[in-house]
Amino acid sequence: MKTGFWLGELTHPYYVLADAGFEVDVASIEGGMAPIDPESLDFSDEDNARFINDKKLMASIINTIAIEDVNSENYQAVVYAGGHGTMWDFSNNELINKLTASIYERGGVVSAICHGPAAFTDVKLSNGQYVVEGKKLAAFTNEEESNIGLTDVVPFSLQDTLISRGAKHIYGAAWVENVVNDKRVITGQNPQSARKVGEEILSELKDIKSINSKSFIN
Repeated sequence: MKTGFWLGELTHPYYVLADAGFEVDVASIEGGMAPIDPESLDFSDEDNARFINDKKLMASIINTIAIEDVNSENYQAVVYAGGHGTMWDFSNNELINKLTASIYERGGVVSAICHGPAAFTDVKLSNGQYVVEGKKLAAFTNEEESNIGLTDVVPFSLQDTLISRGAKHIYGAAWVENVVNDKRVITGQNPQSARKVGEEILSELKDIKSINSKSFIN
């Protein structure tokens, strides 16, 4: 099955932040063309339809920045868009772990949507604790994975793994917006949560004073 990132989980927070005047970069694990999950190409979605005519964002996805070339000191926030591809690419990725910890420990925002919190499963801070330890968060649930028949396809249960890292999983109804913001860790349960995640990031960024404020979406 072809997979990749879920388009709306990029476009929704992207336009919330970009329309507010923030500079937004798009990065991926290897750089270059970031694969879009074909199932997410819903152009009845207003932001996805806007993306089709947005040459700047289109170019950013065709030619993403390689994550190894991202200097965390230039950014105040990172949001990891979900999609099933992230379950293989984000977990236990040394570059993601380093980037996430660096942004968070400098007082920035770390955020993820749906399967995107796979990026947080192995992130440890300088004190040796997982970044999610003791924090409330939302992520794609076992129920939702079962609903779409992929429980035995994904490499691990995202919900169970985050709980095993000490996260306090906040369970929302399946396919209904559920966003949690706990100490600059902002997470959304599913695609329906993507816009609200962007709004929560924006609220946090307004409180961060920096001449070079940026955010980027992976």
